[in-house]
Amino acid sequence: MDPKTLVRTYVERVWNGGDAAAVDELVAEDYVAHDPADPAPVRGREALKALVRGYRASFPDLVNTIHAQVAEGDLVATRWSSTGTHQGPAFGLEATGHRRDVTGMMFIRIQGGQVAEEWHNWDTIGLLRQLGGLPAGTPGTPGTEA
Repeated sequence: MDPKTLVRTYVERVWNGGDAAAVDELVAEDYVAHDPADPAPVRGREALKALVRGYRASFPDLVNTIHAQVAEGDLVATRWSSTGTHQGPAFGLEATGHRRDVTGMMFIRIQGGQVAEEWHNWDTIGLLRQLGGLPAGTPGTPGTEA
């Protein structure tokens, strides 16, 4: 499977579908994910499965959409958006029932035909504002006076 197809399949089956068996198929045993929203890197297949279960419990209608991809060597850069309704605890907030729409980018390193490492950068502040975790006008958010 070519690298861009592998990433699209990973997003569709693991994140959108919640398919734990797909993690064992598509993700390397020594997988690592780096995300500024997480207190520490996510390491290994079981930790990834737990993370996906947590997101899907919080946002059961989670849908991630890939908008663009660029691949070079063993790296795939992907621009994505994600939607879902906040139905369970997430990011220190109890369920609000609010819909959230965020955008982000990720780099995924492929090794041996599997997802080996990820780096994420996404609109965490926008998500928290949509869920009511940050009031409008919070420093660092759009529309805030400097």
